[in-house]
Amino acid sequence: MRLLIVGTLEGYITAAGKIAMKRGAKVSHTDSIEGALTALRAAAGADLVMIDVKLDIATFIDSLKSERITIPVVACGIGTDAAAAVRAIRAGAKEYLPLPPNAELIAAVLEAVAEESHSIVCSDPAMLATLRLAEQVAPSDASVMITGESGTGKELMARFIHRKSRRSGEPFVAVNCAAIPENLLESELFGHEKGAFTGAVARRLGKFEEANNGTLLLDELSEMHPRLQAKLLRAIQEKEIDRIGSSQPVRVNVRLIATSNRNLEAEVRSGNFREDLYFRLNVFSVAIPSLRERPADIPMIAEHFLKKYAEANGLGDKRLTEDAMLMLKTHHWRGNVRELENTMHRAVLLSRGEEVGPEAIMLTSKMLAPEGSAQASIPADSPVANPFAGPGGTVPAAASQPAVPPQGAVPNSSYGATSYGPPKGGKPGPYGMAANSSAAAAANAGTSGAGLAALIGRTVADVERDLILETLTHCLGNRTHAANILGISIRTLRNKLKQYGDEGRSVPTPGNDERATA
Repeated sequence: MRLLIVGTLEGYITAAGKIAMKRGAKVSHTDSIEGALTALRAAAGADLVMIDVKLDIATFIDSLKSERITIPVVACGIGTDAAAAVRAIRAGAKEYLPLPPNAELIAAVLEAVAEESHSIVCSDPAMLATLRLAEQVAPSDASVMITGESGTGKELMARFIHRKSRRSGEPFVAVNCAAIPENLLESELFGHEKGAFTGAVARRLGKFEEANNGTLLLDELSEMHPRLQAKLLRAIQEKEIDRIGSSQPVRVNVRLIATSNRNLEAEVRSGNFREDLYFRLNVFSVAIPSLRERPADIPMIAEHFLKKYAEANGLGDKRLTEDAMLMLKTHHWRGNVRELENTMHRAVLLSRGEEVGPEAIMLTSKMLAPEGSAQASIPADSPVANPFAGPGGTVPAAASQPAVPPQGAVPNSSYGATSYGPPKGGKPGPYGMAANSSAAAAANAGTSGAGLAALIGRTVADVERDLILETLTHCLGNRTHAANILGISIRTLRNKLKQYGDEGRSVPTPGNDERATA
């Protein structure tokens, strides 16, 4: 943990720094906002900023955003000035920390930032075997390619390898190649000199220099443009990089880990990814099994997130009922661990009392289920079922449906008595969503092709637009997740969304985890 403290704080700075260092943090200090920006542009960087509430926090956070520096900021102030705390939070600070410093409070802040769900919770033999393999290769400096579906925990695996490596005491730096626009990714990776391009207000060291002597994670590498792939290949081969606008190469020593949720061999064959770069990075490969392939982990992970979000929301202890757990075990989990985490967060908020029953388990619809997988969806008695019923909904309400399958029943992948969707004989509408009332009536009467009939008279472009926008809405604006579901590249998705925006269509805003770089 690298902590940067900004401001004088009337002498309390020394005490706060000593407490943080005792908790294992590496602490640096600067008196001004400009000094803080200079430090964050440099290779040293930081994982957390604590800033004096008397400084201009809004300007500081705006500067971070304009320079694409993503880092949590905690405001610090002497005493309990409520007005100052409110101003700091509104300016963009994550938290307000009163001073004089309390050891346990500072420890909690550091722990909250460092935690970020970096622990891997598992008990399934398939995942344990993968961890043993990763632990075996971790001590070497060999490049590692981590593959797996979206949401399986590829970045967590990369952090696990870093912690087990000889570089564990050095920086771990991650960059999402899919979330950063193509024209900015080169600067993000290799840095730039002042004035190298419009907006380059000062020299900025790139991720390679920031990760020097440590580990650099290139997340979603398959989305990188071929032109930039050539520069990355040279950096790997020569162990040196060129900042944009500089004629002097810079030597770097980094251990590279790359991730992809696409088949890179297929990308190589199609000409979208350089073959020589693929072999440079794929010295050792770690394939993370999907959550469907590690079913023994579902109960443990569900309980982990249930406890985490119950504590985060101050709701006390909660436990899953057997029926609720059965729903989790029989779901398809297309979004893997990330989807399970979101499901448990919703369940905590929807549940009443200490027990979390089936009525609080809100699952994704059948349209996202992998072919041949078991399916469960929103139970009819869920408090969120009715708003989704009818035209344009995700799952029609079906009051006669059982909330969960009887013990021993095996949910099938078609709509029926043991699945969670329309009544038996019902038909989904276009894209797997609820058909409108007339189409549903025709379907229940035995009319085939009702869903396709709804598409007649529409152009392919119109249908494609609706599918893309509906999928993006389902993914809460997350471009990366939506592109994975649609089977297109993030670049293609962005181009489509720009086109729809220019046409005056309403386009969902990026998800929380993408806003800083979108």
